[in-house]
This record gives sequence, C-alpha cells and structure tokens, in this order.
Amino acid sequence: MKLNVAIDTYVQRKRDEGLAYSWPAGYLAALCRQVGDVSLSQITSREVATFLEGPKTSPSTWLEKYHMLRGFFDFWLARGEIDVLPMPVKRKVSERPFLPYIFTHSEIRLLLNGARNTRKVKRSKIDSATLRTILIFLYGTGLRVGEALRLLIEDVDLEKGAISIHGNRFNRSRIIPIGPDLRKVLEVYTTSRRKETNDPYFFQDKKGERLSYSKLEQMFRRLRRKSQIQRRDDGCYQPRMYDLRHTFATHRIAEWIKHGANLNRMLPALAIYMGLTDFRSTEKYLAFTPERFRAQLIKLSPQRGKKRWRDNPELMKFLSKLSDDSGKRHRLNESTSTRIDPMSVATTMPRHLHLRRRNDL
Repeated sequence: MKLNVAIDTYVQRKRDEGLAYSWPAGYLAALCRQVGDVSLSQITSREVATFLEGPKTSPSTWLEKYHMLRGFFDFWLARGEIDVLPMPVKRKVSERPFLPYIFTHSEIRLLLNGARNTRKVKRSKIDSATLRTILIFLYGTGLRVGEALRLLIEDVDLEKGAISIHGNRFNRSRIIPIGPDLRKVLEVYTTSRRKETNDPYFFQDKKGERLSYSKLEQMFRRLRRKSQIQRRDDGCYQPRMYDLRHTFATHRIAEWIKHGANLNRMLPALAIYMGLTDFRSTEKYLAFTPERFRAQLIKLSPQRGKKRWRDNPELMKFLSKLSDDSGKRHRLNESTSTRIDPMSVATTMPRHLHLRRRNDL
C-alpha cells in the first residue's frame, strides 16, 4: 500500500470515530512530502527519525509526533501491511509543566486593532471582519478553536443569546449563554456575511466556505508577530490562538474575585461552560499567570496542610489584579448587575472591548 492511500484511510478512520484529527493529519501529510509517496514497507526508521528531528521541533512536539506516528504504523502493522515498525528509539524528554500564555488586555486590543488592517492583504483567504469577529468570539466564550469552526448557522441562536456546541468523545455537548455585547458583534457579522453561499458553517472565508483551521492559525501567527506580542519566559510555544481560551478563564476568575463572587459555586459553572469533564480542573487557571507574577504566586500559594487558596485573602487580592494589566479598575457595564449568575459565565464582554460603532468590525 502506498503511503498517501494509507494516510487517507487512517485519517478518515479517525474522523469517523468523532475526532477532528487536524494537526496529526498535517504531520502525516508532511511525512509523505518528505519521504515521497512510497510503499509503507519501504519506509525506514532513519527516514522517520529525520522527520522527527525537523527544524524548530521542541521536545514536546517531538513526543507528539512520535506517538502519532507510532499509532499510525501500529494500525498498519496489525493489518499486515508492514512487518516491522519503522520507528526509531524513543528519546527521553525531561518533563516540564506546560504554561499557556495569558494575554493582557492591552495585547487583546493590539490583536483586534491589527485585525482591521488585514483587509489590506488581498491574498488572504480570510477577511478582516471574520478574523476580528472570531478573535472576539474566542476570547468572549472560551471555546476551543475547533469548536468555534465547527459551529453551524443553526447552532447560533442570536435571538435567545445561546450557542449550541456539539461535543465528541473528549468534549462535552452543551448550550452556553452569550451576553448582549457579543450578540451585537455576531449580528453585525451575520449581516455582512456573503448571503449567496449555501455553506452551513457559521464562520466562513471570503469564498463563503468553512474556515480552514490551518489558514486561520497561520493568519493569527502573522497578526501576532505584527502586533509584536511574544513571550519572554521559558515557555515551549509562542502565544497561540488557543491561548485565548486560557485567557478567558483567567480573566473571568479575576473578575469574579473583584466583585466578591462565590468561587466555590462559580468554578464548577466555569467548567460546565468550557466543556471540561472535571469540575476541579478550573482551579489550574489560578496558576496560569504571566511569568512576571509566578514568583509572587508561588510565595502566596498555601502550602500542603494549610487552608485552600480560596481562604487566603492575600492571594485573592493578588489574583484580582491579573485581569487588568494597567492596574486601573474597569467599571462594570451599566446593564450588568454586580451579582453574578453562576450559570451565566460570560454574559458580558470586558468594557475595553466594547464597540462604539456598528462598522467597527
């Protein structure tokens, strides 16, 4: 069996199981480009090792690619297409905790302002209105990028202010509320979208077709570089579009702390809203802070045997400052009550993202 046919068959099998399988499919396609469309039995461990040692490959990415290729070749070994696994010796990688990047409010503004200028890039397949809308949408809801791109037009009920997310074997299916500010943004986008398209997906490119994850990620990286946003710690990755999800959670928790919300009730609600399977998993966002705060956070965090973080007033005071990098306190929107509904996690956009004109998109 030729490699290209084997990849198509394997990827389709994974997607039939309910997996998006986007980045693994990209790696497999890259392997085929490097070694050529040869027979599976002709691929050697040296060729696989060369592929794994690609330029700018971090230790964690090496392991991801290794396990993905191991699964691919195991699949065909079990079906008699190859006699031995063409896998090199697995390298030992020292485990280092993954630290997502938490965008500051000023960096979010830079991204949105920069998104407006993408209309000048004629070769881009994604227009500026779509790019800016999806950035606001991701930051305002905390959805995974894949969840947002899979949304159908019928999943977005702007009249009721609700969005239906269809989960898979790893993600929860759920219906989440959105606030009036985000609804207005989505209404403007819906009105401006190409009406002659028959594509069922909510977010579409210039041709009226479903957005490509890879094209969107590529456009975001270009936008991030032009906005001069980069991490200066020892993190494995530069800021990613997916980090808007982590930023949403961290900023939301900090806002609750500001207004005296009961975190014992709100954190489980946040887990439901974000589609997390473990209610306690939202506690990790207390540690997802910019590196310049990490020493202070470690110092303030309660030690084993002491009270929990939510009982430490000094830690709470520190965390309350994280959502405002300027150190100034933002006022609540006049239409928002200071009493937070535990099941309405993201009912308002932060004031610094409010749009003054309908054509701001």
